[in-house]
Amino acid sequence: METFHSHGKLLISGEYVVLNGATAFALPTKFGQGLEVTKIGAPVINWKSLDHKQNTWFEDSFEISDLIASEVPEKHNKNEVSKMLFQTLFFARKMAPQVFAEGGFEISTKLDFPRDWGLGTSSTLIANLAKWLKIDAYQLLQHTFGGSGYDIAVAIHQTPVTFEKQPSENSILKTSFDPPFKEQLFFVHLNQKQNSREAIAHYRQQDKTTLGTAIKKISALSHSLINATDLLEFKMLLEVHENVISQLVGLQKVKSRLFPDYPGAVKSLGGWGGDFVLATGTAKDMEYFRSKGYSSILPYSEMIL
Repeated sequence: METFHSHGKLLISGEYVVLNGATAFALPTKFGQGLEVTKIGAPVINWKSLDHKQNTWFEDSFEISDLIASEVPEKHNKNEVSKMLFQTLFFARKMAPQVFAEGGFEISTKLDFPRDWGLGTSSTLIANLAKWLKIDAYQLLQHTFGGSGYDIAVAIHQTPVTFEKQPSENSILKTSFDPPFKEQLFFVHLNQKQNSREAIAHYRQQDKTTLGTAIKKISALSHSLINATDLLEFKMLLEVHENVISQLVGLQKVKSRLFPDYPGAVKSLGGWGGDFVLATGTAKDMEYFRSKGYSSILPYSEMIL
């Protein structure tokens, strides 16, 4: 049996505009996803996905002979997860045909985090498959789930990174982030999962007349956030970032929409409308969010690798 593990991610800056070349800043999370692969003689892939409580949330079998054809078989087309996984395995086999020519596999995945947390169920899967098959994770991502690839960079490097999507080769730089105020940073889950593909589709429909200016501003903010030395400066940078993205995507800022009377900063992470937000404040301040029904609140030390 072979085992692999990749860490999840949180996009601190650069959401949406990372797709157009802005510098994004992302952090690896302590939570991730594991992959176990056992070779079997039958030409089939028996797949099982477990959640963070060891409960099976998805299970299916794929004939390796079906993976030669690009069309999804009807038996997998009825379930969105089966359909997406078939397409992922199709391209994985295409990129590493020799591995799939020698028999079949029992494959299981296991999440370290609740499925609705949005820390990278898809990106950690792609990264793990790429590690197993020794293929290009970014290429597999583009053939399947799409997106900029910043989440793949985090999963592969397991360190804070800056990421710039480029036409030929992405610019990925490992960086360090250990602010003196990290004990005043918290991550609050909004009790709903944001669909990344839907968020991207919404973004692509927006008027982009100010895109060039937004890219320059967000790129500068990414570097400033990394180098911030005090909490007041960091809060100001988060608020400016929220203003820029709000104007670009035509959506109300999460603080204005849900937490208008909160004294600290609140910033969306990733697609606006779900998953986690970053909040600044003390442990006592976090009671504000609990009083509003948000129970999944993780301090920086518990969330970030």
